[in-house]
Amino acid sequence: MSLPIPDPSFWRGRRVFLTGHTGFVGGWTALWLQKMGAEVHGFALNPPTDPSFFAATGLPDRIAASTIGDIRDPAPLAKAAAAAKPGIVLHLAAQPLVRAAFHDPVATFATNVMGTAHLLDAVRNLSGLSAVVVFTTDKVYRNVNWPWPYRENDPLGADEPYSGSKSAAELVTEAFRNSYFARAEQPVPVVTVRAGNIIGGGDWAQDRIVPDAVRAFAAKQPLIIRNPKAVRPWQHVLDAARGLLLIAERTAAKQLPADTLSWNLGPGDAETTPVSDLVDHLVKGWGEGARWEHRGDNEVKEAHFLTLDSHQASRHLGWKPVWHVAAAVQHSVSWYRGFLAGDDMAKASLAEIERHVSDVAP
Repeated sequence: MSLPIPDPSFWRGRRVFLTGHTGFVGGWTALWLQKMGAEVHGFALNPPTDPSFFAATGLPDRIAASTIGDIRDPAPLAKAAAAAKPGIVLHLAAQPLVRAAFHDPVATFATNVMGTAHLLDAVRNLSGLSAVVVFTTDKVYRNVNWPWPYRENDPLGADEPYSGSKSAAELVTEAFRNSYFARAEQPVPVVTVRAGNIIGGGDWAQDRIVPDAVRAFAAKQPLIIRNPKAVRPWQHVLDAARGLLLIAERTAAKQLPADTLSWNLGPGDAETTPVSDLVDHLVKGWGEGARWEHRGDNEVKEAHFLTLDSHQASRHLGWKPVWHVAAAVQHSVSWYRGFLAGDDMAKASLAEIERHVSDVAP
């Protein structure tokens, strides 16, 4: 069955201000937008890892503008946003790691909370703006470890600094929406996107399962897993990016109900599986003696069970993931194999987007 894909005719020539373009999800989003002909103006810190998707795909030379800056510093951010003259703003810049947040909560709150406030303040008086999309996380919900998926109207909450910072970013977004964007002479819709655990090629962050696995397997070492029984909503980065772009597109075109202010993007129940299942797929996909070991670590409190209800995205957008866990792992391993072999990763990543689109809308 064919599903909707982002419309190149909508994005062609459209000016997009994208924060976090040097990161993993932001990089794939920027590349897809560039492929469709959008004029992408990125603002972010230098790539957080070396290697990085940003460098491997030559993104600095592919997009219209790449400004290296810190969203914790409002003046350069406001200058870059004004220079971009965007029609759409996508805010993906963040400190995205749970354990890093635990060890440095103040910096995490400064980036995820005040950075969001700085971004929204920078764009709230720009003319020609048709939509703002703030990317958060599935961890914004008050997790009580029940077996049911969380819906967009369930309470927000936090058990550790990362989820707290992202929940607070949602509240900051709500406050700016109600105080400024909704009351402007030409109201601008502002929505948030809460995505499940994202995997895919080009992620090199520490303390994430897939890049940790690649490093371990390439070094002929076992992958160390802390919580193999923890259940998470795994999805490929291109499924998440597709949902994000569809939300931005339909929001800007005023094709969505005005009261749909937050969106879950996650897989169905069958694809919400334990960490051990994901790792088994990685071991099988990598081969060559790949293996994993369990070593418990209770330093950071993490939810045992977390899954999202994405019926709203299915109903209003026609969105659902098409690369389920096995396929998502297969595409991820293929990307890393290509990178380690010295392949042209811009060409390979653009081909990956083409494969995804052909699987979504055959």
